[in-house]
Amino acid sequence: MHPNPKAHAPRYWLMKSEPDECSIDDALAAPGQTVPWTGVRNYQARNFMRDAMQVGDGVLFYHSSCPEPGIAGIARVASGVRPDSTQFDPASPYFDAKSSPGKPRWLLLDVQALRKTRLLTLAELRQHPHLAAMRVLQRGNRLSITPVEPGEWAVIGALLQAQS
Repeated sequence: MHPNPKAHAPRYWLMKSEPDECSIDDALAAPGQTVPWTGVRNYQARNFMRDAMQVGDGVLFYHSSCPEPGIAGIARVASGVRPDSTQFDPASPYFDAKSSPGKPRWLLLDVQALRKTRLLTLAELRQHPHLAAMRVLQRGNRLSITPVEPGEWAVIGALLQAQS
């Protein structure tokens, strides 16, 4: 059997969510279900979803804008992209008056939580030299979605296994 040249090598992502909006516990509330990743309003993060993220990619589910931010779980990308309906809803905090159903500016995809982990804090991530280049650790990085290198994914996986 020949390898499929179009086969997708798994990629890895860190996706930030405020826990009072969607926490790992919320995402795990209905096993096997998915959550729509709404509210992405940064073009670079949107472009990651549109151009690079594929079903099956690994996700570090990250809690942000909370007393102790950090990786709170493991998830996977569960769908392709589609228009984010919150951009059309004037009552939504994610409403975008310049967007229309005929020309949507913002996308979402579904994420399926696989498991909750112990909280892996920013301070702990910074202690590991192999993670020094992670985008989430870079000064000024505020993107809600960032790529994670395979080596970084492996180090984080080992940290979570060793101390769970």
